[in-house]
Amino acid sequence: MNDRVNTRKNGRINVVLNHNHTTTHKESESLFKTELERQKHEVLDRFEKELEEYVGLNEVKRLIKEIYAWLYINQCRKDIGLKASKQVLHMIFKGNPGTGKTTVARIIASFFHEMNVLAKGQLIEVERADLVGEYIGHTAQKTREVIKKANGGVLFIDEAYSLSRGGEKDFGKEAIDTLVKAMEDQQHEFVLILAGYSREMDYFLSLNPGLPSRFPIAIDFPNYTSEELIEMVRRMVNEREYELTAEGERHVKEHLRKLKKEQEKTFSNGRYIRNIVEEAIRMQAVRLLKEGTYDRGSLVTLMKEDFNFEASHVKLK
Repeated sequence: MNDRVNTRKNGRINVVLNHNHTTTHKESESLFKTELERQKHEVLDRFEKELEEYVGLNEVKRLIKEIYAWLYINQCRKDIGLKASKQVLHMIFKGNPGTGKTTVARIIASFFHEMNVLAKGQLIEVERADLVGEYIGHTAQKTREVIKKANGGVLFIDEAYSLSRGGEKDFGKEAIDTLVKAMEDQQHEFVLILAGYSREMDYFLSLNPGLPSRFPIAIDFPNYTSEELIEMVRRMVNEREYELTAEGERHVKEHLRKLKKEQEKTFSNGRYIRNIVEEAIRMQAVRLLKEGTYDRGSLVTLMKEDFNFEASHVKLK
């Protein structure tokens, strides 16, 4: 298989969300040929429709389909008396902020609950401070408490590489050891997702030789393309009942092209888009107040001057 879809090394699924890829007809085809089949597999159909609401994420949809098929066929095997083995579903998410990692984790938690893989399907999102304590033994206690809250759902640790920053004597190592033990003892009771920047996550995993094999699914979240980013702008503007002028859209698109090159390794993608749209709405409000213009057309229109990037207060990271 090519590197866009999934490569398997030592049994590990590596998914690359390549936004530049144009989905072929064969890849976009549904598994179902009739409406009756679609109704029979309503859970998959529903989650596919939910994913369609987001820009990008095409390969996550493919992964959901793959896991659904495996779970369904497993149940068919069980129904006729064949072995229905369980699989470990812990995951690694790698990519810049704003690329959809938390969103995908939430969807996966809900999906696994619907498929009876997880008893509750809640998403518990934590970072280093929620796991690491201040004295010997405190970290293990805090980490076990977090794992207990995540029991039956997904435990999502953002910037997971921060657990190894302090070296051998840092309490972060105690958190890692406690997580590894829980992954072994309770491997089918919760799903652990470690997330963070690609380079830092690769280094983190290299420091812990036993970790990579415990995460059979790895998903890379690359930066969105300029076209996908401008599509996000359109959707966010429409959701808030505004309209962006053609000149304004060209202005934003050019800014995003330039910014992506300058901020390739730290660009915050969807978060940045949300910030510039919300700032433009505030700038439009100030402009209309100065003009004293309050007709409907003016109230819904965002113009080029509302996106003043040179004077913007929006942070680039």
